[in-house]
Amino acid sequence: MAQALHAFSTDYDCVNTPTVIVEVASPAGGLISEVMVSRGDIVEKGQIIARLDSQVEQTTVNLMRERAASKAEIEAQAARLKLAQSQRDRIEKLVERNVSPEGDLEEATAAVEVASRELAMAKMRNRIAELELDRSEKLLRQLDVVSPISGLVLERMRFEGEFADQDAAIARLAQLDPLNIETFLPVSVYPDLEIGMSAEIRPDDPIGGIYLGKVTVIDRVFDAASGTFGVRVEIDNDDLAIPAGHRCMITFGIDG
Repeated sequence: MAQALHAFSTDYDCVNTPTVIVEVASPAGGLISEVMVSRGDIVEKGQIIARLDSQVEQTTVNLMRERAASKAEIEAQAARLKLAQSQRDRIEKLVERNVSPEGDLEEATAAVEVASRELAMAKMRNRIAELELDRSEKLLRQLDVVSPISGLVLERMRFEGEFADQDAAIARLAQLDPLNIETFLPVSVYPDLEIGMSAEIRPDDPIGGIYLGKVTVIDRVFDAASGTFGVRVEIDNDDLAIPAGHRCMITFGIDG
């Protein structure tokens, strides 16, 4: 509630509307295994509202996770490199004492180089396995349909067992906080309005009450036939106390 404003002598008709209405579809096609929401449910941004069948994708993730977690090849190649280095060092000492020929040292040095490259290749294969795991996990997450907004479920459009392609909406959602207040004003008051100006909104019964908002949009194209232009005001509705689609009266100005 707030004290009354007085700047314009006239009250204007208005209607409150959702900030946005979205139809949520799956980013990937597939068979719907579960829909977690129904009409009238409140959802949060990022909440999973539906899930596609993911048995194959989950199995792939499990396989990739095992591959990425295994360090056996790296450990084996590291052990071979250590052995090759030890043998090279031993032969190097023998060469210095003229016990072994130079050719043995060259062969041992080449063996160290080969083992070192094999270790590098093992590490690269492990890194590729980690990237494949990341990719498979992202593909799996695409089968979870999440809400892009916090708001209200207006309509559940798909059910378990139906096939959903990328163009098929699963649910229609509306964001009710903040609320948009839409009104049309005569062009004569256009010079008196500015973005950020305060406005007083009084919803019709049975909602009632007085709410304060701020002007967020002033249309710059007039409707010549009616001699009016559109204005949008935004008001907080964090407790969702004001239903959308309800008529109201609005007054513009700042109490001075």
